[in-house]
Amino acid sequence: MKFIWKSLVSVVLVFLLLVGCSTEKDNQTEGKIVVVATTGMIGDLVENIGGEHVEVTSLMGPGVDPHLYKATQGDVKTLDEADMILYNGLHLEGKMEEIFEQMGKQKPTIAVTQDIAKENLHEVKVGEYDPHIWFDVTLWMQAAHTVNKALIKENPEHQESYQKNYEAYIKKLEELHKYVQSEINTIPESQRVLVTAHDAFGYFGAAYGLEVKGLQGMNTVSEYGSKDVIDLRNYLIKNEIKAIFIETSVSKKAIEAVIQGAKKQGHTVKIGGELFSDAMGEKGTEKGTYLGMVRHNTDTIVNALK
Repeated sequence: MKFIWKSLVSVVLVFLLLVGCSTEKDNQTEGKIVVVATTGMIGDLVENIGGEHVEVTSLMGPGVDPHLYKATQGDVKTLDEADMILYNGLHLEGKMEEIFEQMGKQKPTIAVTQDIAKENLHEVKVGEYDPHIWFDVTLWMQAAHTVNKALIKENPEHQESYQKNYEAYIKKLEELHKYVQSEINTIPESQRVLVTAHDAFGYFGAAYGLEVKGLQGMNTVSEYGSKDVIDLRNYLIKNEIKAIFIETSVSKKAIEAVIQGAKKQGHTVKIGGELFSDAMGEKGTEKGTYLGMVRHNTDTIVNALK
């Protein structure tokens, strides 16, 4: 598999070199900046700040795990035709890093996490940080600042519009942050334990006062084994935890194994609901927006743990 992936990367990079020298295309159709975002969360951020002046494409749709995502030739063509590329960084889109490096030589290719101070990030191991920053709404505000700055630099004639949209959206994020805080505080302290398929909610737990436990760890590329299932089962029994959560972008097979293991030991655990972790809901729905996704997660967690 490693050989196949390296071969695909080589093909993609050669394609980039070929198209990078092609005749420039008029990407700013109808005066809009064409922006490609990797995840739906970033795409939603660009749409809220860019408004009518941007045309946004998100590569990774509902249910897609960015940790495992591999770019297709169609994706590379979309990236090549963009005026600007925005991605998360912090190795979230690990399999696309070489592509971003090449694209960065041709056009603005920006990690929305680049302006967040390292001391505000969760270091998993030396030099490697948890990329799931969108679950701390205050950190997502900093990502919004980076996006606003990038749009203004690329398209200064609409600076006033971008700034106005940015300030309006920041107010919505501030309201969301307060909402999450107040709702989580309604859960009895002894029950504020969030157990999920993979450890995507570390920032959420730290920001809003929840203990977080993930079966797979931070990155879904890593495999879980029988020992991980047994350890989590024992943790649930020891701490008398009654509800755990599945995720839309991660298989629920592992969580079901934990539930069955606990049941055999005489401890009943239910699925508290489905959370959005690395991807949002369907486009055009409330859960297909960042604000709606975070509210859904919060309500689901609160309803299950209360």
